[in-house]
Amino acid sequence: MKYKKAKLILLVLCILISGICYTVSRFSYQRTDSTKLSPSTKEMEETSGTVSQEKISEESKGSSFSDALAEGSLPCYIHICGEVVFPGVYQLSEESRVFEAVEKAGGFTPQAAPEHLNMAERIRDGMKIVVLSREEAVTAGNPNSGETGKKDSKLNINTASKEELMTLRGVGEAKAGDIIKYRDSHGGFKRIEDIMNISGIKDAAFQKIKDDITV
Repeated sequence: MKYKKAKLILLVLCILISGICYTVSRFSYQRTDSTKLSPSTKEMEETSGTVSQEKISEESKGSSFSDALAEGSLPCYIHICGEVVFPGVYQLSEESRVFEAVEKAGGFTPQAAPEHLNMAERIRDGMKIVVLSREEAVTAGNPNSGETGKKDSKLNINTASKEELMTLRGVGEAKAGDIIKYRDSHGGFKRIEDIMNISGIKDAAFQKIKDDITV
């Protein structure tokens, strides 16, 4: 009887031991498999670090390219005077416009006639920008000055600046430049009719401005 009882106990112990061994081996297998499938924390950090470095490198290249473009712009020196807060000589990049030159000079004074300027014109080295007062704009024949009445004087096409020539009806930036080139190469206009030698200014255009110009 004792022998059978001991044998039964031994059998139960064998079953328990087998169960424990099976459970331990299965847990070990699952842990090993999980380790193979999931990257370690260190590997994830290294991967993340690599991606971050690549992104930083790309951003640095973009920044360097932008800096190179900015450094590639040549400086221009312009003289701005007249109705601005701080007249003087200023340095800007060659890509700048007239409105940026005005901002550099502190903006317009209350007496300025800003409509007399082409604010979108690109500046050039050595350029002189004259900001007229409203009274001067009327004298120069500015049709947009907001003033009415007979002009006190005519515009001398031999001495007028490019901006002043652009106040004439039908004369834009290109024609004003052609007028200056013509008078420089021909020693000035001898009579007002000579302005019809400029391309684009024929009899119809001349009739519109003849009463506003002189030599």
